[in-house]
Amino acid sequence: MSRFALIKAVLGPIMRLMFRPQVEGAEHIPGTGPVILAGNHLTFIDSMILPLVCDRQVVFIGKDEYVTGKGLKGRLMAWFFTGVGMIPVDRDGGRGGVAALMTGRRVLEEGRMFGIYPEGTRSPDGRLYRGRTGIARLTLMTGAPVVPFAMIGTDKLQPGGAGLPRPGKVTVRFGEAMEFSRYEGMDRDRYVLRAVTDSVMTEVMQLSGQEYVDMYASKAKEAA
Repeated sequence: MSRFALIKAVLGPIMRLMFRPQVEGAEHIPGTGPVILAGNHLTFIDSMILPLVCDRQVVFIGKDEYVTGKGLKGRLMAWFFTGVGMIPVDRDGGRGGVAALMTGRRVLEEGRMFGIYPEGTRSPDGRLYRGRTGIARLTLMTGAPVVPFAMIGTDKLQPGGAGLPRPGKVTVRFGEAMEFSRYEGMDRDRYVLRAVTDSVMTEVMQLSGQEYVDMYASKAKEAA
């Protein structure tokens, strides 16, 4: 049994008991081949719930601090996140975005499923913020379809993304797969990249019901 299967077998029932996840639209996720899952990001536990509600393993980028913590808590976090498919990347500095992009491209070229939060960071106030164009670069470079998703209710169970989450109900809603083959070879056109990214974020907004803010979440955090 793989570590991913073991984690789902052991932690899956506990997570279902705690968060009672209602999954909608899972049939939109292709059973094979490269797929990009792109969704909103409300709180820390999003990255724990998403892998456990998908039949296929979701590979995603995470902060390297998730796997470098000390003590029992640090070791457990590292065991969980690397087991469910997280690839740690140092995202600080100018090279962080390039490293994340190249990692996602490699995962997709291997025919696997890659998860991404286009906002780039957790929402500071529950609203949906402008998406960064890495999602567009990935789908145009690899031809992988994008399945938009929405996490609903996780911020109520873990406000601010800190501390232990409280039990409650969560909904994970997947939309229909989106493909952008009409833009093949245009992954360096910034207008195309913005149009593709905005179309994905529109779908996420409709799935989540969030208010949309046309600015980057990181800028909103800096201004707070």
